[in-house]
Amino acid sequence: MNIKRYMIKDTSDKILSKLDPDESGEFNSKEEAEAKMEKLKIRLAELQDILFAQKKHSLLVILQGMDSSGKDGTVKHIFSGINPQGFIVTSFKKPSLEEEAHDFLWRVHMKTPPKGYIAAFNRSHYEDVLVPRVHGSLKKDDMKRRFRYIRQFEEMLVEEGTTIIKLFLHISKEKQLEKIQERLQDPTKHWKFDVSDLQERQYWNDYQKAYEDVFRETGTEGAPWYWIPANHRWYRNYLALAIVVKTLESLDLSYPKLDTPTPEISELISPRH
Repeated sequence: MNIKRYMIKDTSDKILSKLDPDESGEFNSKEEAEAKMEKLKIRLAELQDILFAQKKHSLLVILQGMDSSGKDGTVKHIFSGINPQGFIVTSFKKPSLEEEAHDFLWRVHMKTPPKGYIAAFNRSHYEDVLVPRVHGSLKKDDMKRRFRYIRQFEEMLVEEGTTIIKLFLHISKEKQLEKIQERLQDPTKHWKFDVSDLQERQYWNDYQKAYEDVFRETGTEGAPWYWIPANHRWYRNYLALAIVVKTLESLDLSYPKLDTPTPEISELISPRH
């Protein structure tokens, strides 16, 4: 798969209206995708093992999207087969009083992955240039300043050995409503429902425009944005996993070699010892 096809390079207005959230790529069925996904999960587990052993790189996967686009489900499905000792997931909610007393990136930097680890941000620092902007509490000059801070922050992470993948889960407004209704009808999903999800729907177009500005201002060569068609859960999960695997495969991953010469080890484990 050519994952670059899903890299957001078009920075024109209304780019999201040109991207089809119903797309399912090369697959004719869910079963075809799931068969390939199992192989990708095995490959991801192999790559994570090397990443953890080598302690040279780290991977940060940032998931953003409208409410009900499937951020929780994506994290659950694509990372279900890896070693939890080398994985960190953080969900950024409304800042606490302590967090608000610092700069908006303070709480984020503490959760970035150390070398050898994979981290997933289920919502991220991008909420701080989306929600306050849509609701009118972020001035234009402050927004531009935050965009600059984000670019510099991510550039620093990349230069220090963190590879960043930013995934925008692209769901249609109609599909979003369908998923909200599913939550209301299924008692096991009531906990996921929040009346604010319905209230935020009135700002749909404002959020689309805000995201387009995010792509334009923060999509860089070192930290690119990818769009993930999210109307079909199975294709959303497959594509997100494929991008993670392809990205890890592009790194110079290898198991570390022994520091101690082999003859010395042989002597230490000889029967007379």
